Order: sequence, then structure tokens, then C-alpha cells
Amino acid sequence: MTKVTLQRLRRLGWGVATLFLLAVASGFAQAQSDQPVRVGIIGLDTSHVIEFTRMFNDAADPDHVPGVRVVAAFKGGSPDIQESWERVDKYTAELQEKWKVQIVDSIPKLCSMVDAVLLESLDGRTHLGQVKPVLAAHKPVFIDKPLAANYSDAKEIARLAKEAGVPWFSCSSLRYWAETQRLKAAPESGGILGAITYGPYSIEPHHTDLTWYGVHAMEILYTLMGTGCETVTRVTSKDADVVVGKWKDGRIGVVRGNQKGPYEFGITVFGPKAFLHSGAQPTNYYQPLLVEIVKFFRTHQPPVSADETLEMFAFMQAADVSKDRGGVPVALSEITK
Repeated sequence: MTKVTLQRLRRLGWGVATLFLLAVASGFAQAQSDQPVRVGIIGLDTSHVIEFTRMFNDAADPDHVPGVRVVAAFKGGSPDIQESWERVDKYTAELQEKWKVQIVDSIPKLCSMVDAVLLESLDGRTHLGQVKPVLAAHKPVFIDKPLAANYSDAKEIARLAKEAGVPWFSCSSLRYWAETQRLKAAPESGGILGAITYGPYSIEPHHTDLTWYGVHAMEILYTLMGTGCETVTRVTSKDADVVVGKWKDGRIGVVRGNQKGPYEFGITVFGPKAFLHSGAQPTNYYQPLLVEIVKFFRTHQPPVSADETLEMFAFMQAADVSKDRGGVPVALSEITK
């Protein structure tokens, strides 16, 4: 502030001067909020990093989501998962050459260059180790699905983030599918007594079964049903897995993972007034989620609670235990104790 400005503030009186300074500060904050959030990506082994960067960084793209710019990335990758190692170099080159994203050799270096982080590594086993330097740098972080490979790691991520005071959330893009949101709020059902969700399904041997791809249908179910599941029962065949959850208020939620058949997601909601069904498949899987991520990076308010995410992981872990025991019901409290 210049000497002339100080003299003018004295003539105005300190009460008026204080209001003036607050107005200046407010204007500065507004200007800052208009700037894109600088984001770094951890893990370049999923198509999400290409799609997200395209939609954030290309203002001319019809799917553009303003408010974020991807500026840096850490390669990552898992040598024992084919879907990871066969793609990581290709996606790294595309980010670097097409989108001019700076590739760095460490996560602390990445954190020093950005305001927020997208943890995109395909392998949920890596997330706990990769998020630790992000939490140490106090950067808000979105952790793509799956949050972790099992309930234990998911719980530890939540504990460390709470301890560090760092906001985070994790979810599937199917949580924000237009049909998920429509059926969640549809007045014609009169409420939700229960639901069935389904989707394509595959298993990765290093992960709890449902977390690898069944997590999409799981996210839809929890968006509709909310928390409160007490027991889980799983029936398995070569074509599909069906997992039934019983909520403490008596509602029943079902997830069906299809290993054969069309690549489709679906929902049936059971209400006291009507049974409702989902319609058209998603036309853009990612855009609604990216809108929520931008809001989160600006407000630091997670749209999905840690408690809901952790209960969902306990549900998926209980499903594995039920399978191992021949399909008997398993209490979530056994997993969370």
C-alpha cells in the first residue's frame, strides 16, 4: 500500500478505511476465485486421466468443465496389473505432448506445483501410500475408484485425512448418472423401500472382489439407499454375483454384477407408491462428476461423506467373507470392529 493511499485512509477515518480495506480484500478474493484451480494427477494408467484433462483443459470442447486446469502429473503404474502397465506410457506421452502437462518424478514435487490433487491410479493398493504426501502437503484430494483395495486401507486413508484436517472424497461417476439422481428424488415412488442396481462386473485378484468394477453398481445403490446396512449375503456363479444387503430399518438393497451380457447399468427402485426403473444409459459418464469435483476443490466440502464411503467398503468386504463361508449372511460390524 502506498504512502498516498495511507494518507487518504487517515482522512476518511479508520472506520471507513476498514470498510474500504475489506472491499479491496473481497475484490481480490473474487479475482482469485475466478482463476482455475491448478490440479496435479497421480497415476497415469487409466483412461480417466485423458478424459478428465481433455474436459478440464480444452475450453473449446463441447464437454468442457471450467474451473480447473491440469498442470502436472506423476506417472505411477503397477507392474503386476496388465491394465496398468500396458497403458501408462501411452497415457503419459499423450498428457505431455498433447496437453503440455508437466511430468514430475515425485508426489511431493507435484504437490508443490498445484492447489489440489486427482489421485487416479488404477490400482487401489497404491492409494494409501500415494495419498500420504498429499495429506502432508495439505492439498484437497479426489481419490478415484476404488478408494482402496480393501476396507482396512480405506479406513486408514480416512483416519489419516481426518488427522491431517485435509478434505477428500471418493466415488464412481455413476453416482451422478442422471438416472441415479432422478430415481433418488423421484416423488412418484413415495420414497425408497429398497432398490436393485446392476452393472458390468470383473474381478482383479489383488482387490476385494466388488471394488474393482462392481463398485459402480455399489455406488448407485448407496446413493439411493444411504447408510445403515447391517448384514450382507452373497450368491456367486460363473455368470454373475448377487449381493443382498439388509438395512437396519428393514429395507433391502441388491447389487448384481454381470460377467456376461450387455455392458449396461440399471436401477429398479421400490417405493410405497410405485416401482420405478432407469432409462437411457449414460451419454457422458464423467462430466457430472467433474462438476462436483470443481465444486469440491473450490469449497473444500466433500459431496460424499467418509462414513458413507467406509460403510460401502465394509459392505464389499463382507460380501467376500460371505462368499468364503458359502453364502451365509455376514454382519458389517464384524468387518468394522
